[in-house]
Amino acid sequence: MKRSVPLLESSSKEAAALITGRHGRLWLDRQQHERHENQTMHRLAIYDMDKTITAHATWTPFLARYGRARPWRVAATLGPSMLYVAKRIDRARLKEMTQALVLGRRPATATVEARARAFAARVAAKDVRGDALARIAADRADGYRVMLATASYDFYVRPIAAALGIADVIATPSTIEGDRLIARIAGENCYGEAKLAMILAWLAREGIAREDAHVRFYSDHVSDAPTLDWADEPFAVSPHAALRQLAAAKGWPVLEWR
Repeated sequence: MKRSVPLLESSSKEAAALITGRHGRLWLDRQQHERHENQTMHRLAIYDMDKTITAHATWTPFLARYGRARPWRVAATLGPSMLYVAKRIDRARLKEMTQALVLGRRPATATVEARARAFAARVAAKDVRGDALARIAADRADGYRVMLATASYDFYVRPIAAALGIADVIATPSTIEGDRLIARIAGENCYGEAKLAMILAWLAREGIAREDAHVRFYSDHVSDAPTLDWADEPFAVSPHAALRQLAAAKGWPVLEWR
């Protein structure tokens, strides 16, 4: 006579052999789902910064405060801005040129870091949206690892992130030579498709497989469409017209933050 195997004591293979019919399949589906959920799942909440967490863009205000003792340098950034509007230069080159005009081509990193910390304290106190802070707290309470992914320069983003208690930052990388900050992007401007590529590179460095991660992504701007499309939960935050229209077409939730 064939031995009877108690279900609760059998192996998964034996249990699968004993269970038949619709209820058996549902039981197996539930067991597979529970095993999947019990695996290490990485919950990531990735935020754009300018006009998403902050109410305003940050690069021009940073330049203005950095160069307030020499306002003619700040005024000189109008030239590169006009070249950008005329599509003679791209966003990356605009950043490099305005950085060189206001900060200088090789300022001491200690000076830049000190001014970046002062600027970050001001941003955290006066320009961060209250609804953004509430959402960050809610994501953390839900077990999400909160991150920034922004086109702004890393040398002043990191102090802002630190003020918000965010350790993981993906930003436009700056060039450091010795104790000097060079007016040159070290790689790509963290914008559009490049932002998604940099997020994927970060995942690879962290050893996180995409299928083992659940990603929320928040942004105000249509340039982040590649990352919004890639995320499990995309959120259009106080979006400008182009992103609002895309969010409606894609069915993405729209959050109005103050």
